[in-house]
Amino acid sequence: MRLPRPSLLRTATLAVALAAALPAAALSAATVAAPAAAEPAETAEPAVVLSEDFEGGEIPAGWTAVDGQWSVSDGRLVGVSTSSSQLSRITFGPHLRNFRVELTARFEQVANAARWTAVGMDIAPDGSTPWWIATMRSGTTAANGLEFAQRTTSDGWNVTNTAAAPHAAGTGTDVRIAVEVRGSRATWIFDGQEVMRTSALQRSDQGVLGLIVNGSTVSFDDVVVTELEEEPVIRPVGPGSTPAVVAHRGYSSVAPENTLAAVESALRSGADYVEVDVASSADGVPIILHDNTLDRTTDGTGALPAVTSDYIEGLDAGSWFSTAFTGQPVPTLLDVLALMKGRAPVLLLEVKGPETYAELEVIVGQLREQGLIEQTLLQSFDVQVLRDVRAIEPELRLGLLRSSLDADPVAMARDLGVVSYNPSWTALQTSTDVIADLHEAEIAVMPYTIDDPAQWAILRDLGVDGVITNKPGELVGWNARHVQTVPDEPTVAFAAPADGATLTRGDVLVPAVTSERAESIALTLDGAEVAEGSAIAVDTLAAGEHTLEVTATGVSGTATATTTVTVQPSAAGLVRLATGPDVERALRDQLLRAIDRSDWIRVASIAEAGVGGHQLPAELAALIAADARAL
Repeated sequence: MRLPRPSLLRTATLAVALAAALPAAALSAATVAAPAAAEPAETAEPAVVLSEDFEGGEIPAGWTAVDGQWSVSDGRLVGVSTSSSQLSRITFGPHLRNFRVELTARFEQVANAARWTAVGMDIAPDGSTPWWIATMRSGTTAANGLEFAQRTTSDGWNVTNTAAAPHAAGTGTDVRIAVEVRGSRATWIFDGQEVMRTSALQRSDQGVLGLIVNGSTVSFDDVVVTELEEEPVIRPVGPGSTPAVVAHRGYSSVAPENTLAAVESALRSGADYVEVDVASSADGVPIILHDNTLDRTTDGTGALPAVTSDYIEGLDAGSWFSTAFTGQPVPTLLDVLALMKGRAPVLLLEVKGPETYAELEVIVGQLREQGLIEQTLLQSFDVQVLRDVRAIEPELRLGLLRSSLDADPVAMARDLGVVSYNPSWTALQTSTDVIADLHEAEIAVMPYTIDDPAQWAILRDLGVDGVITNKPGELVGWNARHVQTVPDEPTVAFAAPADGATLTRGDVLVPAVTSERAESIALTLDGAEVAEGSAIAVDTLAAGEHTLEVTATGVSGTATATTTVTVQPSAAGLVRLATGPDVERALRDQLLRAIDRSDWIRVASIAEAGVGGHQLPAELAALIAADARAL
């Protein structure tokens, strides 16, 4: 049952109006400052960073043609692709995280109605793969007339979203198109009408804009690029609105919490926020760890504030979760920032507390040095942490964590200058009316930690702005299904591994997929069923190519996607196989001597025939022999 939310609708209107009227810095200041101290805000237009009408007669400076034929004729940029296999492209503009690109496009000539042009939303300046595009066919009224898609590193296609335009672009007709990108989310706008959205973009740290032409001649005019502000924490309310997805301690249901593996998995899942915990070691290094002690999630021991970063550096933070993650280090904050930089989601950084003022200066200083102040929301249970951080960096957005509700959540949030009040779901259930009160005060609500889809539905109806979950990939898919007003065919794609990836012995294969409008998903490796997020040791796979296939089944049909990886034999890989627990000493020594001499025929012979009556297990013998012969 959907609960009536008139106050939330008013709040959403206020939030959208405020976001449109203020730049990011002014929005942060207006939100953080106490009401009595707030100054009237001045209206500011979004910053136009590029405007080009091609009246100069030549390709403008800063525009780089990297493939195909590009020229300026009659005040228009003209791109030519002579075949359906040629992807003529030109790159331009700066790297931006949040932007709107708007332009006029006209198909002058097409090989057929399936040929297309596209706006490059994130493409390397030299045009190399991977890149993300918003595609328009000349036959735009087809079911896939408009698309969001990725060109992969292996020159394959990952089409994440398709839609039909309200009318055909055809040939010889100007069409005004626009794409708005905010982090990992994008909106396709065709002749002023919003047609499609996606949250599947994977952003780079250097990608710029581009135009691509395929099997056609297309002319472009009046290109305008506007930099947009960081998206407000408060989400709009309406039928197409869903809570932001917050990956709790990374993608902690498929990888060990607060490790780089969990963060990378969260980044690939399509989550809007990646949440990790930070606290300082004895020598003042910010360490990513949830507990006060090392004992539960590492092979070390002792309280974090009592040990040095040198001791922590050598610890294993993955074995407790699965042997597949053996060797995962305990990351520093800088490690996580390096992984997050240039990527789409917001960093939700929980400072465990208590932290000294000097320790907080280091944490905030690292965010500042890496250029991630705007991309970070810092939260804590410790109110002194929030007061100190606000003094150190007033532009950093803050969130208050609560295991139980304050007597007056709005007053507490205003006193601390936070933009988000993040209580436990257990506590919030006792008084859900505080959501409307907080929204009226322009304060977002993101409860923790909820993994049950039945609870997600309740939270969406209550109008929360984000859901902190250990299962961000599942919530991304759940959100996507619920914003569809008309059931379309499902879509599915691999988030990991990348198509064409090369693996070696000792690696771990962890398949992850993104899907929309899917009721169920079936995943296979070389035809055998596997579970998404399961850790598959490469030591168990034969050398050569392996194919992962996923089938998504929805109300309106099915969709499939494949990705191929190659297990590469190596001397180091043979050493790993020969020293495993199932290899007797006599066999191990003989194998290692032959490997050391690069005598691959001898290695294969020992594996298959054994030595002195000693035999390898059949499957292991076949793996070693095959690797040796490949070398």
